[in-house]
Amino acid sequence: MARQAYVNGRYVPQSDAMVHVEDRGYQFADGVYEVVPVVRGTLVDEDPHLDRLERSLAELRIAMPMSRAALKLVSHELMRRNRLSNGFLYMQVTRGVAPRDHKFPKAATPALVMTTRQTKPHSAQQLAEGVAVITLPDIRWKRCDIKSVSLLPNVLGKQAAVEAGAFEAWMVAEDGRVTEGTSTNAWIVTEDNKLVTREAGDAILNGITRTALLRLVEHEGIAFEERAFTVEEALQAREAFITSSTNFVMPVTRIDDKPVGNGHPGLLTLRLREVYEGHAAGAGAP
Repeated sequence: MARQAYVNGRYVPQSDAMVHVEDRGYQFADGVYEVVPVVRGTLVDEDPHLDRLERSLAELRIAMPMSRAALKLVSHELMRRNRLSNGFLYMQVTRGVAPRDHKFPKAATPALVMTTRQTKPHSAQQLAEGVAVITLPDIRWKRCDIKSVSLLPNVLGKQAAVEAGAFEAWMVAEDGRVTEGTSTNAWIVTEDNKLVTREAGDAILNGITRTALLRLVEHEGIAFEERAFTVEEALQAREAFITSSTNFVMPVTRIDDKPVGNGHPGLLTLRLREVYEGHAAGAGAP
């Protein structure tokens, strides 16, 4: 059976899935999204992802398209129809369809679209050798804590990384400190073996994987600090890695074509990946 999508109340073949030309997500990027990882047919950290979805919608003053219970039912039904075992569920909510006008429409129904994608595990080479990142000026708006569908600076940054032969781009604020990757959170391990990642705030998207990993780190008794770090500090670090819903914990071994540490994935990074994989295999259970 062809892969299906959910579009505004209907399950349809993904090849036939369409939204209205005056959907405000299409015309203004007036909407938000979530990407929820799926491991062994189960959504990982489903409720934290829905918490963030509700928060993003509230910040943009968009109503939830349905109750959380109904949203869960639709999510699980779409996964069932697509026989999704390992991959991710994508959900997007926009302000809805209205004649084009910058101000909020007086009456519009929030539009909901969901899709799924089956994915393969990361290559053994990436995990064994780590990945490269480049650094770029952060040119985004000042509310990066909202998971908005407005991602053009991130797209440009990711393309710059690809063209440089890198896996990811770390965006750097005017003060020289790293904010985050184009689709990931950034981490380093200092020389004294302390884990460092930027504190949650308007400058970054507070990743669900980031939050889960911090809880796991605390449980493991690993020293950590939430603060910004510079590119120079990252280059002097013992280890570096990135986190996201689709990458879990991915070691970074080169920054701007310079090696991090000994140029190989660090022991703490590999340990944290193993710890997080155990968390994900339990579907995000505490």
